[in-house]
Amino acid sequence: MTNAFLPSAGAATGQRVIDMRCRPAYLHDFFGATPSSPGETVARWLNRRVGTRGDDLHFARSRTPEGFLAEVHDAGLTHAVVVGRHTPSQHLPNDTIHQIVQGHGELIGIGSVDPALQGIEAALAEADRAVRTLGLAGIDLEPGFGEPARHPDDPIYFPVYDLAQDLGVPVFLMSGPTTPDLRYNDPAPLARVAQAFPRLPLVVYHGYWPHVQQAIGVAFRYENVFLVPDMYLFQPGTQFYVEAANSFLREQLLFGSSYPFRPIRQSIEDFLALGFREDVVSQLLYDNAARLLKV
Repeated sequence: MTNAFLPSAGAATGQRVIDMRCRPAYLHDFFGATPSSPGETVARWLNRRVGTRGDDLHFARSRTPEGFLAEVHDAGLTHAVVVGRHTPSQHLPNDTIHQIVQGHGELIGIGSVDPALQGIEAALAEADRAVRTLGLAGIDLEPGFGEPARHPDDPIYFPVYDLAQDLGVPVFLMSGPTTPDLRYNDPAPLARVAQAFPRLPLVVYHGYWPHVQQAIGVAFRYENVFLVPDMYLFQPGTQFYVEAANSFLREQLLFGSSYPFRPIRQSIEDFLALGFREDVVSQLLYDNAARLLKV
């Protein structure tokens, strides 16, 4: 099934596009910040794995702030969402995210905490500071990447959910097949969180791929669950996301390139060729994200 229009990218088609997962290479070695490093090798491998066409070193341009902004502008993005991270293996501090997005209206930052690492009170204080003082637009949690790994309905996260609901910002959750223990890439525990915090938007990066139908089932039941399949949208199972977005999921699916692990422009082009109905495309590329992020 092919979309009625096949544009080259956001700007070329007149489409407004918010990229919900877009990080510069210079942010961390894991993103390919250092030439000829193990991180660069992994970033290039992952680009090939998720279907990058052409140069698997395309992200080298974003090893500088100027290069990253050029990538965002050339792809025609309205906004790019730069996501923080706080896990035992990788910490992208909230102050760093703030420094990247500050003064650039096209960039939106998401903070992060880990109550298991920081302690609950310290994590709550940092989440509050990230939103109220730094102006970040949400809080990222990565239960499956913790030590020990946890599900999102672990009670340790409930105070963070409660705070985010009170602050009126979304919580972003990491999922997907890169979870160190794949038993924690399970959509079912998310249902308890969605039920307990009905006013809290829960935005799931990687869309729990490859458990696509299960994730869609949770989102069917709970309208405060939002899926961002990002780079996994272009893997087997895509048709279920597309079919759902063409019906009941039209307000709960959002676009993300997962840059630097996939080119932004190519991801927009590929997204528009998946078979989404023309009358839902603007919701998926822009409207849903704009509503969540209050832009």
